[in-house]
Amino acid sequence: MNRDSNVYTILYASVMVVVVAIMLAFTSEALRDRQKLNEDADRRQQILRSIHVSVSSDEAEAKYGELIREAYLVNDAGEKTEGDAFAIDALKAFEQHTYPVFEAVVDGQTKYVMALRGKGLWGAVWGYISVDGDRNTVFGADFSHAGETPGLGAEIATAAFTSQFKGKQLFKDGAFRSIAVVKPGRTRAGQDCVDGISGGTLTSNGVNDMLFACLESYTSFLKSK
Repeated sequence: MNRDSNVYTILYASVMVVVVAIMLAFTSEALRDRQKLNEDADRRQQILRSIHVSVSSDEAEAKYGELIREAYLVNDAGEKTEGDAFAIDALKAFEQHTYPVFEAVVDGQTKYVMALRGKGLWGAVWGYISVDGDRNTVFGADFSHAGETPGLGAEIATAAFTSQFKGKQLFKDGAFRSIAVVKPGRTRAGQDCVDGISGGTLTSNGVNDMLFACLESYTSFLKSK
């Protein structure tokens, strides 16, 4: 076959595309188990950070097993329901009206960790927030994102932002209020507030909306003390 012909070029390109696709599929399948392990380790680390425990990915499984006493799903009525709180995707869980709860014991005190899922400026944002045994006062929080702008919206994943949540309350006078993420220095009547990210207004708004929408789903559970 004439190597300078269009037919040869098309056939060669087609064969290369098929070969590369097969190689990528094989690599993806070969690494699937490892990817799953990494995803699980990252999820455990996020849950642990929401209760102020930071460990490496290698230590995450053991520390999670030590501190997380129970993991379960609750429904809109705040009742436990069937399902795997750890394995289920948070977005899918909320769509099914089942909400993950991770019950931890920290220094002898019970903490309740709840999952969060929302949308930032450029993609998904998510995280976990923990409350004390009163199911109202925030103990800790941890957030992550798919692709927010470094130095701006991506700052939601830093301790400087998440540390503001400790001690804030979700209910005021018995009514659910959530926590408002506001422009630095501002407040919002009837709510505890944290400062949003300077220059990251849309990401901050996304976190604010995520907190209200997700935590509102846990209202019955939080009230069932």
